[in-house]
Amino acid sequence: MNRRAGAENTALKQRVRQLTADNRNLDERLKAARSNLRFQDRRVADLEAQIAGT
Repeated sequence: MNRRAGAENTALKQRVRQLTADNRNLDERLKAARSNLRFQDRRVADLEAQIAGT
């Protein structure tokens, strides 16, 4: 492997590591957002039930 190819390979490996880390971060944020949405859905349902029972 020549120097240029080696340098490109190193740069690509770093980019893969960065994208993998970014993907992991976004996945965690998505999981948190989904959890928050489920909580809000339950809260709205509880409030609707209270209103309907009044």
